Amino acid sequence: MDKIKNILKGNRVIYKIYYFVFSTIFKFIGLFIKVDDNIILINSFAGRNYNDSPKVIFEYMKTQEKYKKYKIYWAFHQPEKFDIGGAEKIKCNTLKYFIIALKAKYWITNSSVERGLKFKNKKTIYINTWHGTPIKKMGIDAPITAFRFSTTKPDVMYAQSQYDIYVFSRAFEYPKECFALVGLPRNDELFNVSSKEIESIRNKLNIPKDKKVILYAPTFREYKRDGDGCIIAPPIDIEMWKSKLSSDYVVLFRAHYEVNKVLGIKNDEFIYNMSDYSNLNDLMKISDILISDYSSIMFDYSILKRPIYSYAYDLEEYTQKRGMYFDIEKELPNGICATQEELLESILNCDFESQKHKIAEFSSKYVQNDGNARKYIDNLIK
Repeated sequence: MDKIKNILKGNRVIYKIYYFVFSTIFKFIGLFIKVDDNIILINSFAGRNYNDSPKVIFEYMKTQEKYKKYKIYWAFHQPEKFDIGGAEKIKCNTLKYFIIALKAKYWITNSSVERGLKFKNKKTIYINTWHGTPIKKMGIDAPITAFRFSTTKPDVMYAQSQYDIYVFSRAFEYPKECFALVGLPRNDELFNVSSKEIESIRNKLNIPKDKKVILYAPTFREYKRDGDGCIIAPPIDIEMWKSKLSSDYVVLFRAHYEVNKVLGIKNDEFIYNMSDYSNLNDLMKISDILISDYSSIMFDYSILKRPIYSYAYDLEEYTQKRGMYFDIEKELPNGICATQEELLESILNCDFESQKHKIAEFSSKYVQNDGNARKYIDNLIK
């Protein structure tokens, strides 16, 4: 599936044929399919996983009497990998998937449902939670490195700040009226994290009791690929990190979901490669410090009021090839660290108490959420 996706992304002619032919076919089929008011179709990251805001909304819905009348479908690339209750699993890119998409009254996703096409029935209500606050440019603002065709605009799109609304409405050409400033459901649980919960997760992951935790979560570089997709090889000297940090810290490395291959990171008693661990919130909850670069995880993590550092070793290249919406050196709470020596020194001299106030100020600007975003679905599904 990834190889087909890469072909479609990389060849304008093939994608144009795919887009227009199959959009037309499914629009035609939709003329003969009646929308069922009691069907809900859900996916996360277009079917890659059972996580993020769509999962949080679904788990909330299962606790509410009003949703028992609905038939809920969860779409996956590999349905056999997931054990969920309360919904029927279906496989993406099958005829059944597209038929259900045409029949469903409600779509809930954090990315897309239409598989790069455009065929939504006018009676379907499209709810998109998205998956983070933008730093890097996207949509029509992104550098001309790819091609795009018109996509369906959501009826409702979640946002967690006025900044989100400003960027997304312009980049995706969505009307501002479609945005709901309610926060991201996936972040609700970050507002009330107990010490007991932290201890439980640490024990599950075998984190030593006497060590603090650093979460290193860089984003992907779509311009760095091999034949199988995106790769990442962070320029870190692991022995240097060990010598400086290992007496007090362990490092959890978490690659972006778009990354197919991680180079140079291996599990040992100091670095844990958590790229395949499904629950990112678990990793944030137990981490004392976050290291990222240009990822939206920095906004989500700021809810915890803990130190955040941007290891922007390739800032000039990334800015040129991907583009960013603001000067991260000025806007991020601790600016940037251009070298690993600078990064390690910042961590070693971290004043956790003063960081708490600095991060809180940053969070108040970019995260407007009271911990109840998941419940907003009650206003959308009648």
